[in-house]
Amino acid sequence: MTSAAHAIPTSIPLQHDAKVIALVGMAHAASHFGHLLLPPLFPVFMHEFGLSFSQLGALMSVFFVVSGLGQASAGFVVDKLGARPLLFVALALFTLAAVLASRVTGYSGLVAVAALAGLANATFHPVDFTILNQRVSPPRLGHAFSAHGLTGNLGWALAPVFFATVTALSDWRTAYLAAAVLFASVLAVLVFNRDQLHTQVVRHAPDAVVEHSMAFMKLPVVWWCFAFFLLSTMTLAVVQSFSVSILKAMHGISFESATLTLTAYMLCGALGMFVGGFVAAYSRHSDRVVALSMLTAALLLALCGTAWLGATWTMVVLAATGFAVGIGGPSRDMMIKKATPKGATGRVYGLVYSGLDTGFAISPLMFGAFMDRGWYSATLMGAALVLGLSVVAALGVGARTR
Repeated sequence: MTSAAHAIPTSIPLQHDAKVIALVGMAHAASHFGHLLLPPLFPVFMHEFGLSFSQLGALMSVFFVVSGLGQASAGFVVDKLGARPLLFVALALFTLAAVLASRVTGYSGLVAVAALAGLANATFHPVDFTILNQRVSPPRLGHAFSAHGLTGNLGWALAPVFFATVTALSDWRTAYLAAAVLFASVLAVLVFNRDQLHTQVVRHAPDAVVEHSMAFMKLPVVWWCFAFFLLSTMTLAVVQSFSVSILKAMHGISFESATLTLTAYMLCGALGMFVGGFVAAYSRHSDRVVALSMLTAALLLALCGTAWLGATWTMVVLAATGFAVGIGGPSRDMMIKKATPKGATGRVYGLVYSGLDTGFAISPLMFGAFMDRGWYSATLMGAALVLGLSVVAALGVGARTR
């Protein structure tokens, strides 16, 4: 029916696979760094521009609405034109967004930065997974997905430390110029190694009966995947956007310590991704691994929301929540792969991962209102509840895939 390069010889040298995985991982780390282009400096923006939590949450909603709409569309473009051109454009847009951020003078400028960065972020998941699925040998895909998730978490972990350090040494505008240099450097490395990132587009035989390009949207399993990403990401958005402020308000933790806790959450998530790669490689039931990981994380987050643990143990348990989520990351990507029809990788990953953007768009608005009312404990408990609901979605994906 279709002839895309999905069947890969298993004799491909490890060195080749490792290079592709490393390049895609670097790009993914840059995109996750871009997710946090604004949140680490929310306290600065509140002081300098007089903004509320709801206004700050709206910035992230702008970012992820643009990203979600763009991502669902980008999957079709990736299947038609290939992944590499969109990857280069995305990193150039992130560079431009960081430069613009260094020049903003008020809220409207921050909105423009959020929109531009959201457009930059739109292509990464359909691009990344198209490259990995086409360029990495099947026996190493579990580890490829592990490395992909791990590098994304490292990008998240780097952003708060990067912006806090450069701002302390100079000022926040200089921090954004330094971020622009970082994005440009990643782009230069990928352009230099562009031969490793080439993908084949979907082609049809002249006499083939071709399904409509939107036919995959009729599959219920695709929408269960979408629901899983939407729900699980709503929780992640709370941790990224508000955990620093929650720790300060509930336990009197300093800004520096709270920021380090967020970084610890991301690093523990990266460690969980590493371990989860081995789990994904040997597990036959990806959905059950995902469900168990998310349920454990939901219980740990709810425990943090009770305020029973005190400052130190709340920070420790919050970081451990990241490890639990990370364990399920590679199995999550294997779960999506099993649900993806042949020849529709870009489209399916684009639509499914737009659920991630939708969750990131909804959550800051919803829980930002909680934060403005001082409902700090309820914010964490609500995030735990939503993560628990994602367990149902994961099991729904597994039931329909099997």
